[in-house]
Amino acid sequence: MTNTVSQAPGFQARISRDSGEPLADQIVRAVAARIDDKHLRAGARMPSIRQFAGAHGVSPFTVVASYDRLVAQGYLESRRGAGFFVRERSPLNTGLKEAVVAGAPPAPALDVVWLIRNLFRQAPGQTSSAAGVLPAEWLDGPGIAGALRAIGRQPGAMLLNYGAPQGYLPLRQQLQRKLAELEIEAAPDQIVTTVGVTQALDLVARELCRPGDTVFVEDPAWFLMFGSFAAMGLKVVGIPRLGDGPDVAKLAELAALHKPRLFVVNSVLHNPSSTSLSAAKAFQVLRIAEEHGFVIVEDDIYCDLHPGPSAQPATRMAPLDQLRRVIYLGGFSKSLAANLRVGFIAASKELALRLADRKMLATLTTSDLGERVVYKILAEGVYRKHLERIRARLDGARPKAIRRSEELGLKLESLPSAGMFLWVDAGRDTSVMAAQAMEQGLLLAPGSLFSPDQLPSTRMRLNVATREDSPLWAFLAGAAGPAS
Repeated sequence: MTNTVSQAPGFQARISRDSGEPLADQIVRAVAARIDDKHLRAGARMPSIRQFAGAHGVSPFTVVASYDRLVAQGYLESRRGAGFFVRERSPLNTGLKEAVVAGAPPAPALDVVWLIRNLFRQAPGQTSSAAGVLPAEWLDGPGIAGALRAIGRQPGAMLLNYGAPQGYLPLRQQLQRKLAELEIEAAPDQIVTTVGVTQALDLVARELCRPGDTVFVEDPAWFLMFGSFAAMGLKVVGIPRLGDGPDVAKLAELAALHKPRLFVVNSVLHNPSSTSLSAAKAFQVLRIAEEHGFVIVEDDIYCDLHPGPSAQPATRMAPLDQLRRVIYLGGFSKSLAANLRVGFIAASKELALRLADRKMLATLTTSDLGERVVYKILAEGVYRKHLERIRARLDGARPKAIRRSEELGLKLESLPSAGMFLWVDAGRDTSVMAAQAMEQGLLLAPGSLFSPDQLPSTRMRLNVATREDSPLWAFLAGAAGPAS
């Protein structure tokens, strides 16, 4: 009997009519992803056009357009009188990354690239539990659209040339005021704009490190930089992260052993635990850095989600050090829009100039269109109210997510009072759980990805903004808890 895709367990094209993305685009992406991940096998028959349209509430015309595009892209083949079938994928039509390698396991490995690739397959407007961003409806889409329209009315010549090497000057002046509120003194010529914090980390590492050097990261920490640093030929060593900051005894021990060049730290609302650095730990880390001669890179991308020291204690190292041994990174992808990709580096004047030169070698300049949008939003004074609304929504969602997690037997060592993440212990290998979830079209962020060693872990990161009615919770109800 012919295997029909409609009979395949867990197959469901996730379609959102509120995302703004054409329905045919969503169907093509959903089916292609299932084929790429080997969930739909060669030779499987797709549902008929009428069946697919009825099951997903779309028009037959939309299904025809989707199937035709999947045929053109080499995913399906049309057999006259029989319907559409999943096509055998060859190195020619899958590309180098999908080329058949003798002895390779059939299932994709759960690594950093796996998570990032699948995050970008999520339908626009849908927030995965694995995502590090807020739902689109929480953000100020109309405000960003209005800023874009206002910038579009400016003289054309202003929009057609390269940006400034260090970044759009009015934005850097605005950032000077923003940093002053954090008690960080930084003139505009000490600030360099970047394509998000991702590029900021890349520029700093390339400027200050050479192949073979050691870079310290927290363990757990943001997974993308592990692969980025390793690709530069750097040795990545993890420093255990505790509830109030890095394990300073381990930091001192390993610093004496490895002589690192950099230590990358999330001081405030650490990813993935949403914990913050204590004042005592901040002073101890600075002392160890001075003793062993390494530079601290303070990644403060979640800065604006924190309510401030008057509401909750949190210490940054840049105000204590004033950018002598600390390089401060920030951005707006978590609070305004990931698609703007506007980040920045604040450093000593001499280092900022060197980083601007390295930025030009990599990309000439950053586009100042996004930088102009961010400047307009910051300068018009609406950003503060926007942040208050986001924090209020997170404060409403967080207790519900904590309660739901505890009901399912997920354990939390610390209960964060701000931020968007929970770092939970599921009592079993979460990489296995992530593979099972993928079979149902769900994406989890297993704990192994957040460690530079990527060893099996019972931890995973949850986004508290995940809807209460999300299929995630139904999956976790059946999968969480100690393995039998």
